[in-house]
Amino acid sequence: MKNLVIVRGAGDIASGIIYKLYKSGFKIICLEIEQPTAIRRTVSFSEAIYSGKMVIEDVEAIRCDTVLEALKVSESKVAVLVDEKLEILQKIKPTVLVDAILAKKNLGTKINMANIVIGVGPGFTPKEDVDICIETARGHNLGKVLTAKKAKINTGIPGKISNYGVERVFHSPLSGNLVSGKKIGEIVKKGEVLFTVDNLETTALFEGLIRGMIRDGFVKKGLKVADVDPRVDEIDNCYKISDKARNIAGGVLEGILNLGGFINE
Repeated sequence: MKNLVIVRGAGDIASGIIYKLYKSGFKIICLEIEQPTAIRRTVSFSEAIYSGKMVIEDVEAIRCDTVLEALKVSESKVAVLVDEKLEILQKIKPTVLVDAILAKKNLGTKINMANIVIGVGPGFTPKEDVDICIETARGHNLGKVLTAKKAKINTGIPGKISNYGVERVFHSPLSGNLVSGKKIGEIVKKGEVLFTVDNLETTALFEGLIRGMIRDGFVKKGLKVADVDPRVDEIDNCYKISDKARNIAGGVLEGILNLGGFINE
C-alpha cells in the first residue's frame, strides 16, 4: 500500500524510527508482542499495548485490535497492533517493512515482504533477507546504511555516560517476579534498592536518574530491566527520544528514500 510503513517492534529505538518516518509523511503501523518488555517505556510506543495509547513528544500512537482499524488509525496517527508473526501481510503489502525488533537475529523477516525491506542492527544480510541494513553500533558508522555487509555484532556493552558504562544497565539476576523500587524520572542514591526479583534486591552502584525501568511482573533471568543515568539534572531526557535512536532513524529514512520510497509518488 502506498506510503505505508510497517515497523516490527516499538521499543525506544524502533519508536525513534517510527517518529521520524511519521514526521516525514509516512503512514505507520507498528507490530508488537502481547507483553512488550521495553525499559525506556516513556519513549516507547509499545506502551500503547498496555494503556491503549502512547504519546512521545508530539506524536500519538493508538492500540488497534484489527488490521482494518490499524489502517484507519494510520491515516492520522501511529497504529500499534499485536502481531508477532506478521499475519498482517496476508491482507496488505506495505511500501516498506522495517524490522526494528533488535533481537540480534532475524525473526522471520524476508526480502519479498514489501517493496523495500530494512533490517535494523545485526542478524540481517543485505540483498538476501533484506534490501539494506542499518548500523546500530555506536561510533562514526552509527546509523549508516549498509548495502553490502551486515551490521556489527552487538557487544552488549552500553555506551559510557560520565565514565559509567556497564554499571548503568541492570539485568534480572534470576527468573521471577520483579517489583521496582523506583519510577522512571526519579533519583536513586548509591546503595538504594532499584528493584527486587522474588525478594532478591538489586541496588544502585552510583547516584543517578532512573531513565528506564521495566514494568513490574514476571521476568526471565538475564533480561535487561533497568537503566540508570548519572546525569541527575537532565530529567527531560527520560521523556525524549535518544540521540542514538534519532541517528538510526535518519539512516532508515535515508535508506527508504535511496530505494525509491518517496511519499509523493
